[in-house]
Amino acid sequence: MRRPLVGLVLVSMVLVWGTSAFSEILRGYGPASPTELFRQLAGVTLGDWPTRGREFIELVPSFKRYFLAVILGVSGLFLLHFLIFGPKRFSRGEQLVPYYGAVTRLFHWIAALCFTCLFLSGLAVLFAKSLGAGSFVRTLRVLHLVAGFGFFGAIIPLFLIWWRDMLPASYDLSWFLSLGGYLSRKKEPVPAGKFNAGQKLWFWLATVGGVVMFYTGFYLYRFEAPVATLRTYLIIHNVLALILTAFFITHLYMTLFAVKGALKSMITGRKGLEEIKYLHPKFLEEVGP
Repeated sequence: MRRPLVGLVLVSMVLVWGTSAFSEILRGYGPASPTELFRQLAGVTLGDWPTRGREFIELVPSFKRYFLAVILGVSGLFLLHFLIFGPKRFSRGEQLVPYYGAVTRLFHWIAALCFTCLFLSGLAVLFAKSLGAGSFVRTLRVLHLVAGFGFFGAIIPLFLIWWRDMLPASYDLSWFLSLGGYLSRKKEPVPAGKFNAGQKLWFWLATVGGVVMFYTGFYLYRFEAPVATLRTYLIIHNVLALILTAFFITHLYMTLFAVKGALKSMITGRKGLEEIKYLHPKFLEEVGP
């Protein structure tokens, strides 16, 4: 019995010594303790989320008040404008002038549908807690990504079709100074070509801003970048979203309420001659009688 017992003790001593020696050898190549090992593994898997994650999480709801202010403020201003000045009306019984081609109208409606989906689904994600979160909001988050790809795909041909007409002109500043004549009940010609200065600004913001939002939004959806990068992308994404929200509401108001028949023009592709004479007189000078 003594020999097996002595052998067991010797084996145990060798194992203890070997483990200690092996630990000393590896000490210079790895963590000194299980706690340190956990910290290093957390650094690999979690990145800087344990230290900076709260900054990102607290940043998301802070944008809610800004979006509410923009939506309610801009909508309230246009309601006041409608009550004071009312819509501009132009005769459509006379000659109708071809204005938008079929391909242009197709891509415009695709872009308009996708942007509307982006607007509504983006608000749903932002106010997810108020909507109860869950599968409904998760589905809208996926829809937001799909609509982003659709909008990005539609603005490329629109850019190729419209970019020349959207370049700044010398008379655009005069249009801005008079606010396009929308602060008057009178029908007087305003300095504008095929597109007025406000439409040009909306085009460039939606195009350039849309590309930037597509890029930042894609990384926010994947959620794989460092916290500092995600935080920067979130600020850029939401600031641009606030600006585009204000212009989107403006575009809707001008199309649906401010100018009677404006929506029909994008459906049929034709505008009344009287409307063009007052709102786009430079266009008539360019195309001739």
